[in-house]
Amino acid sequence: MDIGFIGLGNMGAPMVQNLAKAGHRVAGFDVAGVAVEGVESAGSAKEAANGRDAVITMLPNGAILQSVYDDIVPGGRAGSVFIDCSTVDVESARAAHELAGKSGLLSVDAPVSGGIGGAAAGTLTFMAGGSRQSFDAARPLFDIMGQKAAHCGGPGAGQAAKICNNMILGISMIGVCEAFALGDKLELDRQKLFDVVSTSSGSCWSVNTYCPAPGVGPDSPADNGYRPGFAAELMLKDLLLSQQAAGAADAATPMGALASTLYKAFVEDGGKGQDFSAMLPHLTQRGFGSGNE
Repeated sequence: MDIGFIGLGNMGAPMVQNLAKAGHRVAGFDVAGVAVEGVESAGSAKEAANGRDAVITMLPNGAILQSVYDDIVPGGRAGSVFIDCSTVDVESARAAHELAGKSGLLSVDAPVSGGIGGAAAGTLTFMAGGSRQSFDAARPLFDIMGQKAAHCGGPGAGQAAKICNNMILGISMIGVCEAFALGDKLELDRQKLFDVVSTSSGSCWSVNTYCPAPGVGPDSPADNGYRPGFAAELMLKDLLLSQQAAGAADAATPMGALASTLYKAFVEDGGKGQDFSAMLPHLTQRGFGSGNE
C-alpha cells in the first residue's frame, strides 16, 4: 500500500518503521522535521496524504487533529482510509469522521494502548471506531503495528473506549500506590504484600503486570527509575479527557475526577517526565496529606 503518516513522535516513528519494514511504501511528515529510516520524508502534511491508499495520523490533541484534517482531507483519494491513532476528545474524533465522510473517505478513530515499547515491538492494541467497512480496510495495517484491534462501534467509539479504559487504569494505579504506601507505614514487606494482593481480591493489572514497587513482580518502569512506559502527563491528559466526556454526557465519575486532581498535583510537583506509576514514591516521599483530617 501507499501510506501517508503524519506525526512522527515517540509513538508515530516506531509505528511507521514497522509499516515500512513490512514492505509498504510510506511517506511521513512531522512539524519537527523528524526523519525515519526507510520512510520517505514529505514536505508537508498535505504532501504526505495526497492520493494515498491510507493516511495515518498520530497527533497531540483534538484541535490539531481537526486542523490537520481540514488540510489533508480535500486531497484524499475517494475510497481510501484515514486512520487517526491520536488520543483526543470524542467530539473531535466525530468531527474528523464527518469531514472525511463528506469527501468520500473511509475513516477510523483508533487510539492505541501499549506505550512506546508496544509501538516499537508492533504489539499495540487498537480501539477502533467507525463503520465496519472502514475497520476492515484498516485491519491489515493494525495487524502490522499491533497484536489486537477491537472494533468498538461507530464514529468516536474508539476514543470512548480508550478514555474509559484509562480512567480505570488511573484510578486503580492510585489505589495500588496508596496500598503499598500504607503497607510501608505498617512495616509490611512489599514482596509479601504483592504475594497476597496479586492472588487475592485486590488483583489487577496495576499490581500483577505493572507493579509500582521496584523489585516486586514482573519487570516494570519502577525497576528502571520510573523512566516512562506511559508518562504521568499522558495519564493526566487521558483523565482530563474522561472528565470532559463525563461532563458532556452528564455521567457521574467521582473517582475519575479525584484521580484527575491527584495526577494534576503529581505532574505539577515534579512528576512530569516520570512514569505514571511513580505516584508511589510521590505518595511516600511527599504525599497529599492523609485525607483523614
